[in-house]
Amino acid sequence: MLVIGLTGGIASGKTLVSDSFAELGAPIVDADLIAREVVAPGSDGLQGLTQQFGNDILNESGDLNRSVLRDIIFKDTSARKKVDALLHPLIRTVSEQRIAEHRMQKPAYVIHAIPLLVETGQSDRFNRIAVVDVPVSMQLMRLMSRDNTTAESAQRIIGSQASRDERLAVADDVIDNSGSIESTKAQVTALHEQYKNLSQHK
Repeated sequence: MLVIGLTGGIASGKTLVSDSFAELGAPIVDADLIAREVVAPGSDGLQGLTQQFGNDILNESGDLNRSVLRDIIFKDTSARKKVDALLHPLIRTVSEQRIAEHRMQKPAYVIHAIPLLVETGQSDRFNRIAVVDVPVSMQLMRLMSRDNTTAESAQRIIGSQASRDERLAVADDVIDNSGSIESTKAQVTALHEQYKNLSQHK
């Protein structure tokens, strides 16, 4: 079984691509979904966050208030490092468990969607890395539209991630998501066939 790391900058279209792989039958391990699991009420992750930042980061229901935490870490680099040091190992542990579970079903490959693959230095975990790519100008417009945010805020978020060049430098496969949905899906279908063939000859 091949493990394919799928990454891309914010608002590049990773969800469209991972959903397209899923439609073709590929198992998906989504780091964003796991990131929510590890900070669910009662979790070690949430307990660790409240120890660091207090109960002000919680909603009345006891859930993590993501917008409050996001504001904290975008304004304070040391706070971001604390959050990363706490949550990334938890996310990685659960991710490895999910990949191991899929491996027992013997699929040709599994997609591990991980937005911060480059930033967290995880390139060596994967047989191949697929990068969802769009020009930064398009990324900026999509992010502003999606989150109803200002250009300044969107640029700050994009600037906090790895650059487009840094992502492309680790890519084995590049999915151009600057065109139509049909074009993106066609590229995914081609990679699906490629990964099945590679898995057979691994």
